[in-house]
Amino acid sequence: MEGRVPGLLPRRPDGVRPPWKGRRVLLGVTGGIAAYKSIQLARDLTRLGAEVPVVLTESATRFVTPLAFEAVTGGAVYRSLWSVEGAARHLQLARETDLVLIAPATADFIARSALGRADDLLTTILLASRAPVLLAPAMNDRMWSHPQTRRNADHLTEILGYHLAGPTTGALAIGEGDGRGRMEEPEHLLLHAGRLLGISDAWAGRRVLITAGPTREPLDPVRYLGNRSSGRMGYALAEAAWLRGADVTLVTGPTSLPRPLGVRCIEVETAREMETAVRETLPGHDLQIFAAAVADFRPEESAPGKVKRAGVEAGKSWDVSLVENPDVSADTRDARGDGSVTVGFALESEELIDRARGKMERKEFDFIVANPAGEEGAGFDSSTNRVTLLDRAGGVVDLPRAEKWEIAWQLLDRFEQGFASGGRDG
Repeated sequence: MEGRVPGLLPRRPDGVRPPWKGRRVLLGVTGGIAAYKSIQLARDLTRLGAEVPVVLTESATRFVTPLAFEAVTGGAVYRSLWSVEGAARHLQLARETDLVLIAPATADFIARSALGRADDLLTTILLASRAPVLLAPAMNDRMWSHPQTRRNADHLTEILGYHLAGPTTGALAIGEGDGRGRMEEPEHLLLHAGRLLGISDAWAGRRVLITAGPTREPLDPVRYLGNRSSGRMGYALAEAAWLRGADVTLVTGPTSLPRPLGVRCIEVETAREMETAVRETLPGHDLQIFAAAVADFRPEESAPGKVKRAGVEAGKSWDVSLVENPDVSADTRDARGDGSVTVGFALESEELIDRARGKMERKEFDFIVANPAGEEGAGFDSSTNRVTLLDRAGGVVDLPRAEKWEIAWQLLDRFEQGFASGGRDG
């Protein structure tokens, strides 16, 4: 995790970014061996800009120390309901939090919470708080699969509205082998917490379709025509939309990026495969973002076997005839829903604004994101970008160079305005 934002891109030196920035996340730690991971979780939440008061149960202090959390958060660590600060400490902590995150949540803690017990500071806070609650279960797989534990977990989610992240399947404590009971990793818990902090009425339940990455057009089984797109911009948009509460589908060409948490991914390789996937998936989506760098042409024929150097006559070139590929965004216009918002991207080496606006009109986009080709720190092969956003009403907004994740968040703020106006038919 060092030096990376959860999920995708390098973080800035200070790491501060929405939806964690300025929010208060109460981190509860209970007595399981996975408690050591919560030190990293507390550190990363703090680096992302959250204020992180920590509450340790008595059993948690057998695995981790208050000093460790104080060192990574710079804040207070609370342990006892019976503190000299007063009996109302639990009420203050409960009122002044945006999210309660319990990691790890042991079988015993889950049972006590399901019963509504208030026999320590952490369970008392749960009863007093009206903030969202996220639990990260961690225990032996036999304990997790026990009917009583499952019943307790179901009660927390179905009756009390708590959220569970995990447990996952993997290596358990030494001697216990592998099984389902391992605590979700800190980088994923950050994202689950971010979604609960970032969800908004404008985005909750919205269906968003995003294309990302390059396409590859095969010359033979080994070689292909492609481009240098990394997919970072589209992936950042997918992750940011999911954090806001959207139901996101990502149609992605080949990339080396990890798949965004919570996002449905459809993997394709060629332009024709992407066009088919988009056409089949597009109906019913509120927002479509065409961020993929789709190859305009493909070889007319792809050799069935690897073309050998010796197979080409000495001194001759290998001539390849190219044919036009489908235009994914334009050719699927008939599948867009009425009132949906559609966004295109334009990478241009000259006449950036004029060419981007022409593309927006031809393809009937509501917005188009224009960025200059070949500029250092923008476009392909870069974790940063500098873009200009154009809309159909004639608006032009310049977004200065920033990490692509930050650019994505700013763009979604603008696209949200399209929901209010009803897209093209608003």
